[in-house]
Amino acid sequence: MINSEVSNHLITNNKPTRIAILDLGTNTFHLLIADIKIAGKAKIVLQETIAVGLGEGGISKNFISIEAFERGINALRIFKKCIDKYRAGSVSSAATSAIRSATNGKEFIEKIRAETGLIIQTIDGEREAELIYQGVRAAVSMEQNSLIVDIGGGSVEFIICDRSKMYWKKSYPIGAARLMERFHYSDPILDTAVGELNTYFENTLSDLFDQINIYQPKLMIGSAGSFETFAQLQHHNFKVSFNRPEQVIDLAVFRELSERIIKSTHAEREKMPAIPVIRVDMIVVSALLTRFIINKSGINTLKLSAYSLKEGMLFELAK
Repeated sequence: MINSEVSNHLITNNKPTRIAILDLGTNTFHLLIADIKIAGKAKIVLQETIAVGLGEGGISKNFISIEAFERGINALRIFKKCIDKYRAGSVSSAATSAIRSATNGKEFIEKIRAETGLIIQTIDGEREAELIYQGVRAAVSMEQNSLIVDIGGGSVEFIICDRSKMYWKKSYPIGAARLMERFHYSDPILDTAVGELNTYFENTLSDLFDQINIYQPKLMIGSAGSFETFAQLQHHNFKVSFNRPEQVIDLAVFRELSERIIKSTHAEREKMPAIPVIRVDMIVVSALLTRFIINKSGINTLKLSAYSLKEGMLFELAK
């Protein structure tokens, strides 16, 4: 939910407005502080990411565990100090799948308010997809029909679109943390589990592929997260940058990488410097999902968008 007071202030004030954006995901919490200038231009002041693993130990039960609860609160304490230090005049926030589906999600939000004074807004999957689209279309040229995929820990958003509009969007509660708890129960993952997972995708995503058959997207755009890891595994010197938000991921190389990831053990993935600690295990199901979609949809081009939900919030405010 975007704070309307912020939007009005942006319209009437000719001076740069400093805002803070909080993106509270299932795996990671993000803070973005930016100056909004005249004509909708934004200058990044600070970006911080903290791996909280909010779904760890409770995602399948729709519950934030005691340990994850405390990690989340500690992350917001750190973010609040940053917001105060950089004197952001307004704060906009979006809490996503793990918080919106947790039976103690409201308790978690109340605890954040009591501890830090920050007011957190929970958004639904439809709104999440809209904000992801706003971020991605600012990063990647989409002259043709495209499929945006955002693999979070709790949910996955799919958007079929071009640069001017969204044709279809849907959020599914099949994020990497949920899939890992349900299907990745051995090290490495068993071939039988891979088969079960592919059958699950086939059944769960039937309406997605109905829409793909209608709109025929050939470009797939992975929104941040796991796709940043795929890009870094492909190009070891690649670094995510706000000023360089688009990156081509070679499909042939991705197929080789995904096969290596799927066949690897936890210990082997830990030794891959491109894979963040929070994603060492979840990258397996993310690779399986990405590979399944590419193979079934006839996608012939894969790109990374370094912009995602938080940038979508930023650009929406900048308008």
